[in-house]
Amino acid sequence: MELKGNDSGRRHGSSPSVIVIGGGISGVAAACFLHNAYFKVLLLESRDRLGGRIHTDNSFGCPVDMGASWLHGVCNENPLAPLIRRLGLTLYRTSGDDSVLYDHDLESCMLFDMDGHQVPHKIVAEVGDVFKKILDETEKVRNENSNDISVLQAISIVLDRHPELRQEGVSHEVLQWYICRMEAWFSADADTISLKTWDQEQVLTGGHGLMVQGYHPVIEALSKDIDIRLNHRVKAITDGYNKVMVTLEDGRNFVADAAIITVPIGVLKANLIEFKPELPDWKLSAIADLGVGNENKIALRFDTVFWPNVELLGIVAPTSYACGYFLNLHKATGHQVLVYMAAGRLAYDVEKLSDKEAANFVMRQLKKMFPDAPEPVQYLVSRWGTDPDSLGCYSYDLVGKPTDIYDKLRAPLGNLFFGGEAVCMDDHQGSVHGAYSAGIIAAEDCCQHLIKRLGSVQLVSSREEILKSIVPLKISRM
Repeated sequence: MELKGNDSGRRHGSSPSVIVIGGGISGVAAACFLHNAYFKVLLLESRDRLGGRIHTDNSFGCPVDMGASWLHGVCNENPLAPLIRRLGLTLYRTSGDDSVLYDHDLESCMLFDMDGHQVPHKIVAEVGDVFKKILDETEKVRNENSNDISVLQAISIVLDRHPELRQEGVSHEVLQWYICRMEAWFSADADTISLKTWDQEQVLTGGHGLMVQGYHPVIEALSKDIDIRLNHRVKAITDGYNKVMVTLEDGRNFVADAAIITVPIGVLKANLIEFKPELPDWKLSAIADLGVGNENKIALRFDTVFWPNVELLGIVAPTSYACGYFLNLHKATGHQVLVYMAAGRLAYDVEKLSDKEAANFVMRQLKKMFPDAPEPVQYLVSRWGTDPDSLGCYSYDLVGKPTDIYDKLRAPLGNLFFGGEAVCMDDHQGSVHGAYSAGIIAAEDCCQHLIKRLGSVQLVSSREEILKSIVPLKISRM
C-alpha cells in the first residue's frame, strides 16, 4: 500500500484496501475481521510491540499484565469468550456479579491500618454495607439535580443528610478505601466522575476473571497472518474523495480505500495526529469532552511468599488518595508476585518517580502490613499517563458533559472509521471486550461502506467458523 509516484489507484478486480491505525486489541480485531473477509489490510502501530494498553510482560519468568488483565463478564455472551475458549486460556474469577469492590469479592480480602494492625473483617463488611447505602442515596441526589455534579460531591450531600452513615476512626478509613476502589474502577478521582452516568454502564454477567496466562495469547491469535508494521508512527491522515493517505512521522505515505482509527482517546485529545480536512467541530467536541483516566501498576517479584493467601491486600487511610491495595498473583497464578495499583492523581504522582523510587514507595506500603517483608528481586512500573502512545488508561464520563459523546466518537467520516475502547457500543467503555467489539463493528461498517462504493466482495470466511466451537470457559476458584 505504500504510495510510489502516481501508482495509488486500486487495480481492477483487486480486493479493497484498508489501513488500520493502532495495534491494540481493537485495531488487531478490526484487521483480523478484514483479513478474514479477504480485504487487503495493513496495520500500522507506533510501538515496537502489539497490544497497546494490553501488555503482558514476561521478564519475571511468568506472565504479568501491566495493562488490562481482567475479562469483565465471565460468560459465553462475552464477545471474547469464543476465542478464549479456543485458545484454552484459564480465567481466575475474582468476583461474582454484584461486588461492592467491583472486580473482587470481600471474602478474599485483608485490610490493614497505617500502623499495621489488621482491620477486623466484621468492620470491613459493615462499612461495605454502609457504602452501598451511600451509593443508593446518591441516586436520589441525582434525581433532584437537573445539573450534573461529581460522585464525591453527591456522597458529601448524602452524608450531610444522613449523619448516621458517617463513619469514625478506622471505619472512616475503611470507607475511604472503598472510595479508593471505586476510583480504581474508573481510573479517576471521585471528584471528577459524573454522578449522572457513573452507574449507567452495562456489565456482563459471570463476574470478573483474571487472565491467568495474560492477555498476550489473545493478541497473538488475532494478529496471525496480518501485515503489521511496528514502529510506524502516524502523523497525518488525509481523507480524499475515494482514497485515504496516511503519513508517517518519517514522511512515508500509505494509501488505501479506507482507514480505521483505533488509537487511544488520549492520543486524539492531544492532537498528535493531523486530520486533513480537519475533523468537524462536533467530532472535536466529543473528543475534548470525554475524560481519560489513569491507573498504574507496580509489580514486585519476591523469592518467597510472606503474605497471606488472600487475593487482595489493602491499606486503609484517612483519605482515598492515601489508601492502597495489592493484587496477590500467587493465589491466582502460583507466581510469587504482588501488584500494587494506583489510580487517578496518585497514578500520575507515581509517574513522577523513577522506577526504583516507585518500588520503594510501594515497599513502604507493604512493610506497614508486613514489617519483615524482604526486598523484591525484580520490579516493573507502568506509566500509562505519560506514555506518548497512550496518554492515559481508558475513558470515563466527566462531570457535566453531553451524553451523546460516544455516538459522535464512533460516527464515521467519509472513508474514516473509528474504533477503540472509547467508542464501543452498549456502555462497555474501558473494557477489553468493549475495545474488541468496537474494532469488529468499525470493520463491519468499513466493509459495508466499501462494498457500496466499490462493488460486492466476499465477506464470509471459514476461518471465522473455528471461533464458534462450543468449549466451556476454563475458570478456577468459583
